Amino acid sequence: MEPIQSRETQGRVADAPSGHWVYRALPRAAWPYAQLARWDRPIGWILLLWPCWWSAAMAASAHAKPGASLLSVLPSPWTLALFLIGAVAMRGAGCTYNDLADEDFDAQVARTRSRPLPAGKVTRKQAWAFLVAQALVGLAVLLQFNWFAVTVGVGSLAIVAIYPFMKRVTDWPQAFLGLAFSWGALMGWAAHFGSLELAPVLLFFGSILWVIGYDTIYAHQDKEDDALVGVRSTARLFGARTKEALIVLYCGALLFMAVAFANAAVPMPALAGLLAAGAHLWRQVSVLDIDNPDQCLRLFKSNSVVGWLIFLGLLGGGVWASISPNF
Repeated sequence: MEPIQSRETQGRVADAPSGHWVYRALPRAAWPYAQLARWDRPIGWILLLWPCWWSAAMAASAHAKPGASLLSVLPSPWTLALFLIGAVAMRGAGCTYNDLADEDFDAQVARTRSRPLPAGKVTRKQAWAFLVAQALVGLAVLLQFNWFAVTVGVGSLAIVAIYPFMKRVTDWPQAFLGLAFSWGALMGWAAHFGSLELAPVLLFFGSILWVIGYDTIYAHQDKEDDALVGVRSTARLFGARTKEALIVLYCGALLFMAVAFANAAVPMPALAGLLAAGAHLWRQVSVLDIDNPDQCLRLFKSNSVVGWLIFLGLLGGGVWASISPNF
């Protein structure tokens, strides 16, 4: 078991699992870079990926006709692979940038002071170089898409650039994270059609509300330290009324997504995925204890299940259209 990292000891960061492949497979010299990119905590790139895959699947099955060929109503595996690589690279670049911006704050918070920069395991110059390398991978992925999608993708950079500073000036930094993490809801459609319509925009808004909800749960882990150092969040804003706020956010997210599916005329079975996701989100709210940091982290991570349910629902809708008789 790796010790928690400090200025005196190299090890894992506080909220990373012990025995992760990063610590078993990579040389110790590479650990700080893997930690900057959060390779030892994959939930971030997984959550960043889902709106991309939802949008790609929604675009593929939009206005699907009964009896359509299966390949024509399912997203391209190549497109899904590009989004996967891009999510890992850009989430890593974003986290590295966030750590550079938050180094002083991170040194004052128990959960984050073991990160590579405050723990002194990497210099700021090295972190900037690693950020550029990851961003170049992301750029290489982006350039595989059509030029409209490239333009849409570049548009996200402004949100990514300002996000780390929002916790200093607003109680709603989670809304800016929602903008950044939901951009893929526009990208998947743009990559497929070379344009945007109302459906991906509605999906984008739904994803923003979902992100605000799950990141509010995540932020409850740090609310006491955040109050001491002046970091603002929706967790602190909602406080004891967090469950009520989550109900509004999650219901709004599901409503936007349902209208997006209807506007895109995706086959009805896609709604089954939304219903299953709604049941999972309701359970999150029901069992949430905002004063239990370990449970907050588990519930936050469980949003990967929400992603799978919605994505599989969309794939199921495409399959349903393909096997339906064409009278």
